[in-house]
Amino acid sequence: MADAKPVKESGTSDRGLFLRKESPLLFHAYSDSDWAGDPDDRSYTAAYVVFHCCNPVSWSSMKQRIVARSSTEAEYRAIASTTTELCWVRNILNELAVTPAKIPIIYYDNLGATYVCSNPVFHSRMKHIELDYHFIRKLVQQGILRVSHVSSKDQLADMLTKPLPSGSFDLLRSNIDISG
Repeated sequence: MADAKPVKESGTSDRGLFLRKESPLLFHAYSDSDWAGDPDDRSYTAAYVVFHCCNPVSWSSMKQRIVARSSTEAEYRAIASTTTELCWVRNILNELAVTPAKIPIIYYDNLGATYVCSNPVFHSRMKHIELDYHFIRKLVQQGILRVSHVSSKDQLADMLTKPLPSGSFDLLRSNIDISG
């Protein structure tokens, strides 16, 4: 790893994050996955972008080691990772005496995951998911977290899960405030 060099896509070395100050102190995230996206082993990629105000403060795109049995499971597991990151960022903000104005919201584009997050009756079909992933539902029930559906075209984490046409990629990138 000593020989590793940063790799930048041609023509993007002038791009960076544009940070803005905005009120109120909103705290939200976009979560996405590409169910069975790897053609070799049918594993999936989970991704998220966490925002404080309108600024991205944390993001991840990671190939998962497991194979999800459905797109709902892949999305739900991605939401679980996003929730963990939201909790971590919230703890950092609390240490800095910064309190978000509202309950954090996670946006995702899978309606099935909506039901799993908030409807305990629906879980009979999802029993194979480890129990620790159901902490999302508990946070939703306690009013600590909100989850909300967003259309696929507005899913900012989509650009982290799969290749997109350049027009779609450029639009999502500009919505995350990565600019030149």
